[in-house]
Amino acid sequence: MPTETLITVDHISRYFGDHCAVSNISFTLQRGEVLGFLGPNGAGKTTTMNILCGVLAASSGKVSIAGYDIVEAPSQAKMHIGYLPERPPLYLDQTVDEYLLFCGRLRRISKAKLSGALLNSKQRCGLQDVGNRLIANLSKGYQQRIGIAQAIIHSPSLVVLDEPTVGLDPIQIVEIRELISELGEDHSVILSTHILPEAQSVCDRVLIIHEGKLVLDEHLNALHKNKQHKSFSIALNKPPVPEELLAMEGVMSVINLDRHRFRINHQPDKNLAATVAEKAVQAGWELYELIPESNTLEDTFVQLTSGDIGNEQVDNKDI
Repeated sequence: MPTETLITVDHISRYFGDHCAVSNISFTLQRGEVLGFLGPNGAGKTTTMNILCGVLAASSGKVSIAGYDIVEAPSQAKMHIGYLPERPPLYLDQTVDEYLLFCGRLRRISKAKLSGALLNSKQRCGLQDVGNRLIANLSKGYQQRIGIAQAIIHSPSLVVLDEPTVGLDPIQIVEIRELISELGEDHSVILSTHILPEAQSVCDRVLIIHEGKLVLDEHLNALHKNKQHKSFSIALNKPPVPEELLAMEGVMSVINLDRHRFRINHQPDKNLAATVAEKAVQAGWELYELIPESNTLEDTFVQLTSGDIGNEQVDNKDI
């Protein structure tokens, strides 16, 4: 059987002149995982993807794909990789079948297996009915599907997708996300994106990169379980000063959303919503809205990549 760890990224860095685009990143990927690689624009995601796929050399560090070093044994390593860059590498004047057959030959698929590989990739990507259509005449959603089909035509162990849903309409986005989930059943997938709902809906695990540095490596289930606080928002006709809310037992922080609304972060073992509602009645604050909020990947992303949520925040209590 193949080794369990498919990718090993060992302390890679990449400099462009004096600018460090990627700094000392390390992680591993297991077979069958769908890994979300997240970060704001310019964080270093695409540079890292290019290094993983052998398109760009690291300034330092090593990348191993299925046991092969991407620099020392590039041909063997790349046999295990399927890559869809942010802009699909399509020849618009070819038909879908012509293009995919061309990609199969580039991947050195034998003539005996090429027609079967073409049929399989078209079926998996929903392209059975457009094989004879010119790529230029197909929608952007179909063109993204063609880009994914070329990435999987040689049945790679790893599929790397860089911003695969950018520019698609909502229906096309849902279709591509469903396709990514299906790919995760037979391949390991790295999904580079800055769209958090996308990662939350299809990924098993997320990495967050900020200013070229890896700031989080966590399974999504563990991320939700390990939250240190819960939160809810309230709206009051006659609000108190924020310090009065902060003084309540279990409150960790209070954020002014506007003149009448606040977000209250509190310790998870406290049923603080009921306490605040009771206090509002007693003090005449005229509570007219109380909305529990789930702690999402977005919360973690904002905290790790900015440290500033754009609202005035009363000083936190010690946890």
